[in-house]
Amino acid sequence: MPPLAPEVRGLNLDPQTRCLHYHSPLDIIAIKMKCCATYYACNDCHDALANHPLQPWPPSDWHTQAILCGSCRAQLTIAAYLECNSVCPNCRAAFNPRCRNHYHFYFAISAKPASET
Repeated sequence: MPPLAPEVRGLNLDPQTRCLHYHSPLDIIAIKMKCCATYYACNDCHDALANHPLQPWPPSDWHTQAILCGSCRAQLTIAAYLECNSVCPNCRAAFNPRCRNHYHFYFAISAKPASET
């Protein structure tokens, strides 16, 4: 498998961007963080490795390519990712639908109530 390109940071990364914190077969996205323009496997990896707080992407920047599919390496805009129904629009790989419970860490969006998960 080709190296992770663009570079993805995280703890115990596998070739599809799974990390120490999230490692199910569906945990195959990495997110470019607004605060440092660096891809991380998850917010916990960012917290462990970066020396600054995470900043969420505002809606005005959701046209930015900031999501990396760990299966095909396609970079998606935030808007495309939020609208993809947990399936990569490029390769059709399944993403973890429970990631929506963490959107509020990455995107300036309200968290969905637990009843909607």
